[in-house]
Amino acid sequence: MNSKIIITCAVTGAGDTVGKHPAIPVTPEQIANSALEAASAGATVVHCHVRDPKTGKGARGVHLYRDVMEHIRARNKEVIINLTAGMGGDLDVGSGETPMKWGPGTDLVGPEERLIHVKELRPELCTLDCGSLNFGDGNTLVVQTPAQLREQARLIRSYGVKPEMEIFDSGNLWFAKQLCAEGLIDGPPMFQLCLGIPWGAPYDTETMAYQRAQLPRDSVWAAFGIGRNEFPAVAQAVLLGGHVRVGLEDNLWLARGVPASNGTLVEKAVKIIEILGTKVATPDEGRDILKLSPRK
Repeated sequence: MNSKIIITCAVTGAGDTVGKHPAIPVTPEQIANSALEAASAGATVVHCHVRDPKTGKGARGVHLYRDVMEHIRARNKEVIINLTAGMGGDLDVGSGETPMKWGPGTDLVGPEERLIHVKELRPELCTLDCGSLNFGDGNTLVVQTPAQLREQARLIRSYGVKPEMEIFDSGNLWFAKQLCAEGLIDGPPMFQLCLGIPWGAPYDTETMAYQRAQLPRDSVWAAFGIGRNEFPAVAQAVLLGGHVRVGLEDNLWLARGVPASNGTLVEKAVKIIEILGTKVATPDEGRDILKLSPRK
């Protein structure tokens, strides 16, 4: 096990969870306040999506990310901020015999537009989803082609930001390792094993152990499971030498029938980590583990 464990809190995500939980953060101020709650509970990193304040749907406006970052930094200058770059890859395939009639959920943009908020705001971390995925049971695909991903990796490095390579299936991991082999990812590479998202890699002990065994030796890695598997995944990742992620993006419940907050999810992760005999990394310790560039 690592002597210090990075806890990432995924604050809100872009999924259809508004109305399914009494307090999903939606506005930039709500997202920032929830991130600050997570940081106070022990999160090393806060991973932030933004939402349209009027509809609650996932969004990618630079002004929304800027507001979130400014609200966080006004009250906490230490926590590591990780902005998603996952938005802008959605393809809503037409139904039945009209697959080329893209549905209203389609939002496909090129690498530069997809990363414009990263370029302008320069968080310490941003995500790089390392492959395409059948997302759920409908007609939605999340699209990231190899050519797009290579360009995104080049752009992220040129911005001085470290990519967290998100791995949704074994082919994603294979390609992420190829990005490392091609010199497009600065060391140590950072992998996030995303388990249980339909229809990517399932969450189970065998899958996490298999993916862990495939990682480059110099990797920093973390893993998460969604829903009821969130806390079993915390324990398993720690035991396998990884770091962890929790948060309302992945799981809405602290226990059966008990709605969670980002703070209570982080607090429970802290307890598990300490029961297993290790400690939570502070933001500065996290920066040392990840070899992040010095803050300006």
